[in-house]
Amino acid sequence: MDLNEFLTFAAIGFAAQIVDGALGMGFGLVANAVLLAIGTPPAASSAAIHAAKVFTGGASALSHAWFRNIDRRVFLHLVLPGMIGGVLGAAVLQHAPPEPLRVAIGVYLALMGLWMLVRAVRNRVARKRVHALGAHGTGLVAGTLDAVGGGGWGAVVTSSLIAQGAEARYAVGTTNAAEFFVAIAISAALTASLGVVSWVWLGGLVAGGIVAAPVAAWLTRHLQMRILTAMVGFAVIALSVHSLWRLLR
Repeated sequence: MDLNEFLTFAAIGFAAQIVDGALGMGFGLVANAVLLAIGTPPAASSAAIHAAKVFTGGASALSHAWFRNIDRRVFLHLVLPGMIGGVLGAAVLQHAPPEPLRVAIGVYLALMGLWMLVRAVRNRVARKRVHALGAHGTGLVAGTLDAVGGGGWGAVVTSSLIAQGAEARYAVGTTNAAEFFVAIAISAALTASLGVVSWVWLGGLVAGGIVAAPVAAWLTRHLQMRILTAMVGFAVIALSVHSLWRLLR
């Protein structure tokens, strides 16, 4: 095993999981951006990230369950549609150019992040019960986009749940818990078509992510709702702008 390569991927996994676990989004987007920047082939990067999410997502789900950050009702409404969307997205990834879809979702997320930021600044973060159909649609769309774009489940689901009235803490925890099962579906579909990823890459991403998971869940448990909502808004805007810049340059 190449220790330097393992430590590099562990550092990427740690940083990505801190962002994802604390804000409910970003593991795939952050890790994919770094891996592509250091020259990792896109297909290999996507496969490694989704395989790693199976392990980091499990650790994150357990951590959020420990800190009671999960809304069980919304979780159950998200999981199955998310898994179905993930498998559909993996199929689309093999047969259709994803760039137009990624541009559209980048614009959508940037606008949603801006709206969330305005709500947080104006201290108008309403809390209400998330409708089942809204959760179903969110899971299906997010799972599809996550598989097609190499990331984005957290950004779509967390921001959408908050927009539908969920408390930021529960939106983050529920999103991370559901992502574990969605990652299993996407990873299985991608592995079937692309093959098994490098164990050094996977081991590094998983090790870093697992170490970061409880730290991120603790941050989510103790941050105020207004601050967490603002952080989610900033993260959505930053990740969306970065993705659009990479696609359109």
